[in-house]
Amino acid sequence: MANYSLTQIDEVEELELLLLEVEIRDLVVYNDEVNTFEDVIQWFVEICDHRLEQAEQCAYLIHYTGKCIVKNGTYEFLEPRCGALLQRGLTAEIK
Repeated sequence: MANYSLTQIDEVEELELLLLEVEIRDLVVYNDEVNTFEDVIQWFVEICDHRLEQAEQCAYLIHYTGKCIVKNGTYEFLEPRCGALLQRGLTAEIK
């Protein structure tokens, strides 16, 4: 069994509390009849840092189900990505 000092335990508890305060959100992209698969896939690679396969899967999910969560993170992390997708004509929101 490992021996931890009270300082180490306090630091771990403080970190756990900070993590609980951070609200993780979803970046959701919705289907449209305007943008091509190729464009959407390229934007997911460029903006969301997806691998090609991941971007393709998201595009197909959007096409067949109407929407897809394409990225998770804090609002501050997702906001510029959402804005970039909106500028390209996609319908997206942070939930």
